[in-house]
Amino acid sequence: MGRIAPYLYYEDGAAALDFLTRAFGFEETMRMEGEGRIQHAEARLGDDVVMLGWPGAEYRSPRSAGHSSAAVHVYVDDVDAHFERAKAAGAEIVMEPTDQEYGDRRYDAKDPEGHFWSFATEID
Repeated sequence: MGRIAPYLYYEDGAAALDFLTRAFGFEETMRMEGEGRIQHAEARLGDDVVMLGWPGAEYRSPRSAGHSSAAVHVYVDDVDAHFERAKAAGAEIVMEPTDQEYGDRRYDAKDPEGHFWSFATEID
């Protein structure tokens, strides 16, 4: 596991895991259920992991809150192929793959609960 692992809160962890695997190519590696929902889970992409869970009844996802306060930026081997997979799986595309002046080719998407994701490949 890498040194930094984002922990994202989801109202529906099961749906989030399904989406992360179908759309973004993650592999589910852990699922801990309790009280009728996923309390904690982990999904891996290469050597890196994203953790997710349900934080409690008072939590509101970025979608229900109306905004997102963070983004997850992920490097992938082929950003264009990754984009096509995400698009086909129903990811909300915010920006199509675009060459950036800082040397990445990047696209941005939101998952069904409104978490903001950027995927990139270094092109320099």
